Amino acid sequence: MKIDINSDLGEGFGPWRMGDDEALLDIVSSANVACGYHAGDPMIMAATARAARARGVDLGAHVSYPDLLGFGRRPIPMSAAELECHILYQLGAMEGLARAAGHRVSHINAHGALGNQACADRDIAETLVRATRAFDADLALLVLSGTELETAARRAGLRTFNLFLADRAYQPNGQLVPRSQPGAVIKDDAAVLARVRRILEDRSVVTHDGGVMTVAVDSILVHSDTPGALTLARAVREAIVHAGGAVVPLSRLC
Repeated sequence: MKIDINSDLGEGFGPWRMGDDEALLDIVSSANVACGYHAGDPMIMAATARAARARGVDLGAHVSYPDLLGFGRRPIPMSAAELECHILYQLGAMEGLARAAGHRVSHINAHGALGNQACADRDIAETLVRATRAFDADLALLVLSGTELETAARRAGLRTFNLFLADRAYQPNGQLVPRSQPGAVIKDDAAVLARVRRILEDRSVVTHDGGVMTVAVDSILVHSDTPGALTLARAVREAIVHAGGAVVPLSRLC
């Protein structure tokens, strides 16, 4: 069993930092880097690209709505053409800085409101896929199992990797429970690790309503802004190894 551990990194701005990115890069195998829209700036993006390359960690673009004040968690209505340009703008910025660091962008992961809407809304999913394909048809998309984004990406012939968010509650339809609802974020480390072990064992997750759902999993996400993220990331890695698996970057899962 090969599986990726990824984290959302570069989510600071100017002198402000969120999470210990350097330490997490020693644990994870792939990184989704904020592209300046919900967090991040050119200096942080460049430094993260260099650090990821030095450790052999895959580099992804963590694209979002242009919402610095809301950390990308607020939907912003816009036309498909406008949204496509915003996604392409972020991909171009991340790829330019990655190249200068001797690295490359290998995948894309939609953040916050954009990611949630792409899971549920066919038009937004297709816009995200169209932008990705126009930029580089070899880019892979991180998707949630059974969502509109997964369907749109596969229909367009793009590579997909199924992502499991260990610290987020799931709805029966495979989408995440909105953060505004109680219990949407699972804060107890023991509960998170129990979910990881279950996923590794039989690819199932207990949904918010108490049901059981089977999902495909290629990569497990550890949020860098979660308190105790380093300890949790190490524990997730240990759980994978204990289950007989190997932690590898997304690009080595192909």
